[in-house]
Amino acid sequence: MQNASPITAGHAVLETVIGFMGIAWSEKGLTRLCLPERSRDAVERRLFRHAGVPSATEQPKWVIELIASIKAYAAGEDVDFSGVPVDLDGVDDFRLAIYDAARKLGFGETTTYGELAKRAGHAGLARETGAALGANPVPLVIPCHRILAAGGKIGGFSAPGGSATKEKMLAMEGVRVGPPPAAQASFGF
Repeated sequence: MQNASPITAGHAVLETVIGFMGIAWSEKGLTRLCLPERSRDAVERRLFRHAGVPSATEQPKWVIELIASIKAYAAGEDVDFSGVPVDLDGVDDFRLAIYDAARKLGFGETTTYGELAKRAGHAGLARETGAALGANPVPLVIPCHRILAAGGKIGGFSAPGGSATKEKMLAMEGVRVGPPPAAQASFGF
């Protein structure tokens, strides 16, 4: 998603097969991403809850490409968002390290909060890592849904729908979390 045109600030609400999603961007990159809601109005309310979301809707080339990629992801395609520019102005160094480590996880790849903390150079800070991911302004592009609790448990998720949304996103990537289906659980070996 390289950008030949200048980045201008703006926002967009897009309709995908899994619901309405929203994005906002600055001159530096993506500043917000709202995961699926049932209505355009709900997404706009969530976007504009945050200070500094621009009202402009003119889309630079990289935003047009990002919207197409988000729609493809929502339709179940393997999409790599690692090249999307993000603007994380005001985010502390700890969160930046966690977000950078999370961005290295590919489609369908998961890790635990503890392991992500270790990869980010902050071993032993699993809870703090969870809190940092809970404050992630651009989920999907910084794929916080790919981080699980210890023991293969789903862990928390601060987006609408909570951990059920996280589980659905992981399922779209071919990742199953939790106990085996009842039919398989009945085998004694």
